[in-house]
Amino acid sequence: MAAAEDANSKQNPSGSEAPKLSDLLDRGWKLFEEVDTTNEPSSSNAVQVKVKRALMQLEEATRMVNQLNVFSRNEALEEISTADLKYLLLPALLGALTMKQVNPSKRLEHVQAARVYFMDFLQRCKDYDVCSFQLPRASENTADTPTEEQTNPSVPMPVSQPDLIAMATQRQAKIERFMQRKETEAKLSEIRGLVESGSADEELVRDFYLLHVRRWVTLAIEEIDSISQEMEILKRMELFKQSAPQPSPPKRPPMKPFILTKDAVQAKVFGAGYPSLPTMTVDDWYEQHRRQGCLPDQGIPRRAAEGDAVGRFPRLSASA
Repeated sequence: MAAAEDANSKQNPSGSEAPKLSDLLDRGWKLFEEVDTTNEPSSSNAVQVKVKRALMQLEEATRMVNQLNVFSRNEALEEISTADLKYLLLPALLGALTMKQVNPSKRLEHVQAARVYFMDFLQRCKDYDVCSFQLPRASENTADTPTEEQTNPSVPMPVSQPDLIAMATQRQAKIERFMQRKETEAKLSEIRGLVESGSADEELVRDFYLLHVRRWVTLAIEEIDSISQEMEILKRMELFKQSAPQPSPPKRPPMKPFILTKDAVQAKVFGAGYPSLPTMTVDDWYEQHRRQGCLPDQGIPRRAAEGDAVGRFPRLSASA
C-alpha cells in the first residue's frame, strides 16, 4: 500500500487550507508530550487548552486515515509502509488525552470513551501481531452491574484460592510489562536523536515507530486496568447518590401567639379579654429583641452601614 502521506499530498496540493496528515499527527503528538510532562496542574486552563487542541488535531488525523484506508485487515505488519506505522498510535494518543480532560460531571463519560480508544488500539495491534500480549476483556458488564458485595461495603468478600492465584498471575504480568516498557524506552532513547535529526535510514525509522507502538501496548493495558477500577468507583458513587435519602428540613418549634399592643393600657384590656394569650407592648417587644440581639441593624454604626451600602454598588463618575 502506498504511504498515506503521498495520497494526502495529492488530494490537498495547497497544504495551507488542509493540513497534511503527518502534520496533524506531529502537532497532536507534540501537544500530548507537553501536557504529559508539564509540572502545571492538569486542571489549569493552559493545560486543558492544549488537551483540547491536541484532541482536535488527532481526531482530524483519524478521519483522514479512515478516508484514505491506510490500514486493512487483509494485510500483514510487514506490508504497512514505514511512513504509515506511526498512525497506529492515533487511538492510543486519543485515549491518553481523553483521560486528561478535567470535568467531574463528565468523568464517567470520559473514561468510557478512553477505554474505547485503548481497546481499538490494542485490537489493531493484535490483528497485526505487533507483539505478544493478552487482549483485555472487551465487555463492561461487571462494571455496569455491580454485585451486592460491591455496592454494600459491609458485606464481607471472601477470597478463594483461585482468586489468590489469579492475583499473583496478574501481579507477575504487571512486573513483566513494566520490565518490557523500560527496555523499550531505553532503546527509544538510543535512536531518538538519529531519527529526529533525519540521519537514520528507513530500517531504523521503522524500528523507532514499532518500538513506540509496543511501548503504548503496555501503557494501554495498564490504562484499561485503571479505567475499569475507576468506572466501578464512579458507578458506585452514582448508585449511592440515587439511593441516599434526601435530608428533611429541620422542624421549627411552634410559635406561641401573643397580642402586640401600643401601650400598657391596651395590654391590660386585651389581657383581660384574652387571658390565654400573653400581651406585650411595642416597647416591651423592642426591648426584648434588643437584649437578644435580633434587630437587623443592631451593632452596626449608621455611618458604617451607609458606607458599606455605597461600596457594594458601582457609582457613575462625573465627567469633566
